[in-house]
Order: sequence, then structure tokens, then C-alpha cells
Amino acid sequence: MNPLETLQKYWGYATFRPLQREIIQAVLDGRDVLALLPTSGGKSICFQVPALIRTGLCIVVSPLVALMKDQVDRLKKIGVSAEAVFAGMTPNKIDLILDNCIYGHIKFLYVSPERLKTALLQERVKKMNVNLLAVDEAHCISQWGYDFRPAYLEIATFRALIANVNVIALTATATPTVQRDIQDKLQFCHPVRFQQSFARDNLVYVVRKTENKEGQLLKILRHVPGTAIVYVSTRKKTKVIAQFLRKNGIDAVAYHAGLTTLEREVQQEAWVGGAMRVMVATNAFGMGIDKANVRSIIHLDLPATLEAYYQEAGRAGRDERRAYAVILHDHQDITLLLKSIQVAYPPLDQLRKVYQHLANYYQIAVGSHPTTTYDFDLEHFAHACNLDPRIAYQSLKTLEGEGLIQLNETFSQPAQLQISTDPYTFYAFQEAHASYGPLLKALLRLYGGELFATSGDISVQRITHFLDVTPQKVERQLQALDNLALIRYCPQKSTPQLTFTTPRYATASLPLASRRLKQRTAIAQEKAEAVIHYITQQHRCRAQLLLEYFGEETYQQCKRCDVCLTRRQEEGLLSTEKYQDFRGMILQRLQTGMRELTQIVDNVDFATEKAVLATIRQMLDDGELAYDSTSRLVQPPHLRTGKGNRRHKSEIGGHSDTDVVNTVAL
Repeated sequence: MNPLETLQKYWGYATFRPLQREIIQAVLDGRDVLALLPTSGGKSICFQVPALIRTGLCIVVSPLVALMKDQVDRLKKIGVSAEAVFAGMTPNKIDLILDNCIYGHIKFLYVSPERLKTALLQERVKKMNVNLLAVDEAHCISQWGYDFRPAYLEIATFRALIANVNVIALTATATPTVQRDIQDKLQFCHPVRFQQSFARDNLVYVVRKTENKEGQLLKILRHVPGTAIVYVSTRKKTKVIAQFLRKNGIDAVAYHAGLTTLEREVQQEAWVGGAMRVMVATNAFGMGIDKANVRSIIHLDLPATLEAYYQEAGRAGRDERRAYAVILHDHQDITLLLKSIQVAYPPLDQLRKVYQHLANYYQIAVGSHPTTTYDFDLEHFAHACNLDPRIAYQSLKTLEGEGLIQLNETFSQPAQLQISTDPYTFYAFQEAHASYGPLLKALLRLYGGELFATSGDISVQRITHFLDVTPQKVERQLQALDNLALIRYCPQKSTPQLTFTTPRYATASLPLASRRLKQRTAIAQEKAEAVIHYITQQHRCRAQLLLEYFGEETYQQCKRCDVCLTRRQEEGLLSTEKYQDFRGMILQRLQTGMRELTQIVDNVDFATEKAVLATIRQMLDDGELAYDSTSRLVQPPHLRTGKGNRRHKSEIGGHSDTDVVNTVAL
């Protein structure tokens, strides 16, 4: 089949999105490809289509378990065989999957970058018919990026094992420096780069400084109908803001990595399905979520980088309709952002201390090999070791970045079961133990005789519904059968998982790249400064700034962001007629006792609020309004009778640059 026929057969699409066809053809031509497509640009199609056309298996390197599971589930739904291997799976399950990649008909194998270093995979891959190596979230390979993962550097070594296989690297966010670094670190041969514009014509960028974020949030949600995501920086804040919205009549749920798997699934489904309008979340939410009709993304706390902001903001308006990306900030946010860098990049002695605590916590001796994945509770670990939870968490993330551990915060693995005996013994046990009969029959009815040959995923909930009994009874019987060695049963895991990815080091010899870590701190500082510049400047088009950050020069302004709209309002919106309309409304509200600025602009349409504020500024400049000693707006005494009314500036020559700055400041 050709690319279009493959697209139509598996996905049902009649045409490709921009650049997809060209990228796919370059892959099929054997080129090493760097594909830069914005969020929702259809990156996965770019490696899935050529891999399906070719004979053999595509290996996909992905940084997050949640992303791998999502991709595998989607492929299976369209009839494509795919598997993922990640920390926390049983050795038997991993062994079986890798064997199927050699002897079966698996088309896609998803692995974490850390998995590439394991002897098992390196040995098995030599026997696999690999047709393509795809590197997702490829910016993670660059120390100049915002999410550096040293394990990604192993990909170049891994390529030597499949020397004749070309590679495609994909990312939504990469500066020119990062782009060059990706190609260098992956040792591109016959390289070609495709970059779709980072511009989102339907997305309106807005930045507002306010000391009443909650009130402003309500106003935005009331004036911009439709689904929304509100991003905050802490788990506690997700609950507080969600509760605040519900109290004000807006359906909202909270989401963060500390919830159980079931809680996350319930909250996510309520939002995706439309039962809840607003998702209040930390940055743990959003990867792999495909919801096209999100109308607004609102950040109540500053993002750490413009890369992260662009990805999160890009989750709005995937249906190509108008959507809003809003940052609300106050006088403390910049200070908090700069302080967060100090916490996020702990000193070397702190890293060694946390690593030692971790080894003691799990009683792992020096030199022990990483053969076990552990359940991990951050709060319990921090309390047991007398550590500040924030410092402990950031230290663990840095140790993960150094390739020493792997921490899966949103790990979820279904329950797994394999029948340990031969069919004759199994049926004999069933006849002799009537109380277990219904469960054993249910296992075979629901999952078939394959359970005799291999470990398979099972659902306790499905078995519960089938037998019409309690989940507790099913769990008790499965555990009892495991104790009797009739089956091997691994219950579902929904807690965070931690794995030592290298042999346990003595703390004094812990291989920390001190120079690189210091450099990473400096890079983080630069990225924070870029965020600060983005939110504080009031003269440049927001979209232009974002495009320039990613190396895309443009002289065209978006004409939609808050800066562009303010300029347009100052240049033309405040015509004499509209100025008089707004002026009359303001004076009328003053006469009814509304003297607070927030009272005057309350219930004003979201799209025209800036024009009303500009009118107030003009009236202040013209002397028609003044602030009294309590900072309330009043009309000077000599104007209350209607005398001395001054003309609007549009009648006498327009506005100055100072007027524009004052309007924005107001």
C-alpha cells in the first residue's frame, strides 16, 4: 500500500495534514528525519504510516509510561499489534513481549530510553526485523532543552545495534539550538528537517496582571463558554480552585499525579466526556489527551518555560475554532518563579543525601543490581527520612535526569494472571474445590485457554460483574489460588513506582555530572527570564514573541492577543461614537454609586473590557475623571453639572504612545 491508502485503511482519513506526506516519504526514502510539528499536528502518523508500509517492527522511544500506554491502546483499537515495555512489568511479561517481537507479528514496540541500556533488550533486538526507530519528545535528548533526560543519549549507542535502520525524531517544541543538538546527538545521516509553523491562527494569547486571580478566572470562564483547563503549580491548589469554581456554579474537577489511578480515570473521563466543564490540574495532566473543543487554557501560576507553556496552551482549539490561552499573574509570581529554580536544581550534596536515604529506605546494598521496581510514597519517604517533600521530590527528579533512578508518577498496570499448572491438574482442582469453581470457570470463559501458556491482563471488575460478587471476594480467592501455586497472580498497581536503573552506587562515588548540572541551572534561569519577559513586556505581539523564541521570524502581528487588541483599540476602536457610548455608560455607573474600578468594568463583555479601560484612562487624562483619597473614581465638581466637557482625542489628532502604555497598565 502507498501512504494515503494506509492512512485511509487504518485511520479512515481522506487526506494528510500539512507536512505529514512529505515527512512520511522522507522516512520511506531512508532519510534520518527531524519533524517539528506543533501540539495536535499529528506527529504519530508520521512514523506509524511508514512503519506499517514496511515489513518488520518499529521501535518507539517515549519518555512517559502514560504516553506509551495511550499510543499502544490507540493502535490496538485500529487493529494494529503494539506492545510497550516499562518498569514495573513482570520479567515473564517482558520476556514474552520481546519474544513476540522476534517471532510474532508485533508492529510497534514502545520502550523508555532507560530500557535501551538493558542487556536483555540489546540482545533480543539483534534478532528483530526492525524497520524504523522513532524517537518521540526528541527535545529530551538536548541539555539545552527544557526536559533533558540523559538516558536519551543512549539512543546513539543503541542505533549501532540496528545500523541499517533510519530514525525519525519528533517534537512539538525545540529552539534552533535544540534542533541542532537533536541531530548531532542522534548521529543523523542524510538528514532532512521539516518544521511546520508554530503559529496557531485560531489561538488568542492573553496576559493579565491582577491581584484577584480567582475573580478574573470567574470572569473569563463566564465570558468564554466551553471546556477549559486551569493549570496551577501545586496539588493542593488543584483542589482549592476546583472547589472555588464549584461554589460559584461552574462544574470543575481536580487532577494531579498524587491521585490514585481510579481517581485520575474518573476525573479525566468526567471532563473528556463533558460531564465536567473545567479541569483544574498540575502539569501532570494533558499529555496524550485528545479533546478538540477546549476553548480556554488558563494558567494561574507561571509556567517554568515557554516550551512548557506552548505545549499546554496548544491543548486549546484543536478543532481550529477560536480559543484562548491566558496567563494570570500578580506581584509575587515572578519572585516565586525565580525561587522555584533554587528548589528544582538542588546542590550536589543534597542529591547524594537523598540517594543515600533512598538506598536505606529500600535496604539496597552497594553494588546491588536494579532488578526490582518498588512502590513509592513520596510523603512517607520524606517523613521517614526527615526531608522536606518538595526538596525530596526535586532531588529525585534530578537523580532520574541523571539516569540513576526511574520514577513513574502516574504508573498504572492492570492485574496479570497465568495458570501455573497443566489443564488436567487445573480441572482436577476445580472438581475437588467447588468454592473456587465459579471463579476458575469465569477465568477461562473471559480470557480463554491462553492463560495456560502466557501471562495476560485481567480485570477484577470485569470478573466481579460476570460473577455478581464483591471485588473483595474475587481478590481473596485469586490470592488464595496464588498461594496454592495454581496460578501466578499480580494485582493491579496504581501507586507510583520507583526503579534503580543502575547498580547501587556508594554515595561518595555517585556519578553526578556536576558541570552539566550547574549548566542546567543556568539554562533554567535563562528560560525563566524568557517567561518573565513574555509576561511583562507590553509592546510586542505575544504570538510574535513565541515564534521568535522557537526561531521562526515573522513581521506579521497576530492582531488577536491582548497587546495587538490594545493597539487596535487605541488606534481605531475608540472612535468618537464608541468613545461616547463607553463614556456614557461609565458616567451612568458613577451616578448609581459604582465608584470602584472593578464595579465599573464588572459584567462588561470580555472582548470589549480593554476598550472600556481605555475610555477610563482617556477620561482621566482629559480631567473628566479623578481618583479620590480612597482610590475611587469620581467626577470633578466642575464637571458634574455638565460644564467644561472636553473633547475626545480622536477629534483632535489621535493617541500618543504614552496613552497606549497607560491603557495597558490600567
